[in-house]
Amino acid sequence: MDTQISWVIYEKPSLYPLDLNAKIKTRINELVKLLSVTDENSEIYKVNHHQEQDIKLSEDTKNVVLFALQMAEKTNGALEPTIYPVLREWGFTTGKYQIPDETKIRDLLNYVDYRKVSLKENQIYLPDGMQIDLGAVAKGYIGDEIIKILKANNISSALINLGGNVQLLGTKPNGDLWNIGLKSPNSQDYIGILRLADCAIVTSENYERYFIGEDNKRYWHILDGKTGKPADKHINSVTIVTKQGKLGDALSTALFVMGVDEAINYWK
Repeated sequence: MDTQISWVIYEKPSLYPLDLNAKIKTRINELVKLLSVTDENSEIYKVNHHQEQDIKLSEDTKNVVLFALQMAEKTNGALEPTIYPVLREWGFTTGKYQIPDETKIRDLLNYVDYRKVSLKENQIYLPDGMQIDLGAVAKGYIGDEIIKILKANNISSALINLGGNVQLLGTKPNGDLWNIGLKSPNSQDYIGILRLADCAIVTSENYERYFIGEDNKRYWHILDGKTGKPADKHINSVTIVTKQGKLGDALSTALFVMGVDEAINYWK
């Protein structure tokens, strides 16, 4: 989960508190430490490695887990927060990329089912062997939290780039709309420019985070929870424009998994 701010532009830099960027970075680090699947001190790591115990979550982690489960329900599992054991087997969280054995994938899919996660108030329970990954919604949630901080500090114009997630607060300082380029999946060119204000733009794609297998085929990190394999239904890229970053994050992944026809129907 790339959570570094590439840039933040303010309406009147001379007027905002000097420690505002520090506050934003502190908030980002706080959330990453809660939501990371690889940090042994994170709440999610502890949840994933103590499945037989009820664990009390912080308010932030609870909110993200609850939202992920709600979106899983609304997308009929196209967004699948319990896909982590399969994702790890492919090496996308460890960097040790491999094409898993078909039998191994089938075995791991027995632990993939968001409906088996129990969340009551701040208590979460996962069946033995099940693990969750909030990567499909965490960056959007973080973006939304940054916007809250900016608004609380009377900032009315800002652009936040979290890598695949762009969030806009208001318009440019001069009142113009922001110009957000959409990268072509097949080249370094742009397929278009979006002129927008006060919204989130989130893209999920198959051309940046992938590996080439021994069979010389390309395998990307967005997995289909039903097959345990990279979602491959004739979509290279999905971009969602919405008010909430977390919603755009969830939908960009879910619609990518759905494929062209189902995604269009869901959008309609």
